[in-house]
Amino acid sequence: MDIIKNVTMYILGFEPYVMLPFIILILAMIFRIKLSTAIKSSFTIGIGFIGIFVIFDYFVTIINPVIQKLISRAGLQLDILDAGWPPLAAITWAFSLAPLLLVILILLNIILLITKLTKTVNIDIWNYWHFIFAGALVYNISSSVFLSILASITTFIITIKLADWSAPMLHKFSGLKGISVPTLSAVAYFPFGVLGNKLIDYIPFVNKINANPEKIKEKMGLIGEPMIIGFILGVLLGIGAGCDIRQIAEFAFGIAAVIYILPKMANIVGTSLIPISEGMKDFIKKHFPKTKKTYIGLDVAVIIGLPSVVVTSILLIPVSLALAFILPGVRFIPLGDLVNLVVIASLLCVATKGNVVRSFLIGIPIVILHLYLASNMAYLYTRLAGSVNFSLADYDGIFTSFLDGGNALRVWTVETFSGNIYAFLLLPVVVGVLYLTRKFSSKNN
Repeated sequence: MDIIKNVTMYILGFEPYVMLPFIILILAMIFRIKLSTAIKSSFTIGIGFIGIFVIFDYFVTIINPVIQKLISRAGLQLDILDAGWPPLAAITWAFSLAPLLLVILILLNIILLITKLTKTVNIDIWNYWHFIFAGALVYNISSSVFLSILASITTFIITIKLADWSAPMLHKFSGLKGISVPTLSAVAYFPFGVLGNKLIDYIPFVNKINANPEKIKEKMGLIGEPMIIGFILGVLLGIGAGCDIRQIAEFAFGIAAVIYILPKMANIVGTSLIPISEGMKDFIKKHFPKTKKTYIGLDVAVIIGLPSVVVTSILLIPVSLALAFILPGVRFIPLGDLVNLVVIASLLCVATKGNVVRSFLIGIPIVILHLYLASNMAYLYTRLAGSVNFSLADYDGIFTSFLDGGNALRVWTVETFSGNIYAFLLLPVVVGVLYLTRKFSSKNN
């Protein structure tokens, strides 16, 4: 088991932009795609992901000082640290059952494909930690290997089905053909987006607002350009943080650049996937004629740079800080994961067809949910870290993660398999939400 764990950790140690091209190349060989085309596509997708990560890192670099100033001006001081999602991922891969669960989930994906219960080939191996983390938490509470495996499998199946249902709308929204997004931290909020969008249809005035950046651009010309909208938002955030004129100008231009460049990087990834997607389609049609359309499951990074996603997340940033200050019982400042609101916003924007106003309104209750769930789960995350001898540098207190620490689907799964009667009683609600999500998303498609 130690050997398997060490090999697994070594492989997962490669950056996604290194690992993914190798996986794509292997798939291309299986699908009998021309070697030169396969190599070119593999290199291009790796380069596209590097571009996405570089620009997103730049986004984090320029926005974090502004967030710090906003927090300082608000006088926020709470007793739990938002350490972001990386510690949770590190804890997961240090979990003793992680290699076993990884193999089980990969085999499960194959079984679901063969039995036509999913259309998603989930090659986003790194993000399998999202499902394994649920199993690690259940094991820490119950000491049951069986319940741990069951929790991981349940989380995986729900996530991959949500990826299936959202894929057609994802294609319409982003133009990325033949892919789905089985990233738990993103697709878990597709039901919120679908049902919230349906609810807004019945709200007078608001249901008439079409705030898609492309529509705004058509109606307002230059002022409606996504990069100009980004610049304006940057100016407003800079003023709110108390920055001087030079800092405001630099920050605003930086936000404009992020909104302009990120979609171009995502387009590079999408273009490079076309030969692979077409090859997979032809291969499946030839060898498995009864199999329906299949999607390649990729990291949510491929859509986080779309203008409506970035704008929605930027609008939610000051709201999240204000809610952390106002709401009783919230015990952390959403600092480490605040910029990762783009992950939550991504599938909301898919569900609302890029309508920023609708995505923003639906995002507010999700932020509230995250603030409370991440606060309440902090002790468990800290205890799990101790059980695998993980610690944060220069910090020995209680910590959480705004993004993944408050993920509603995973928290519900963990509480259910840990014997929480209230979580179990929510089962009909969860089933009902999934049913309605499938129904309404099918109508939209």
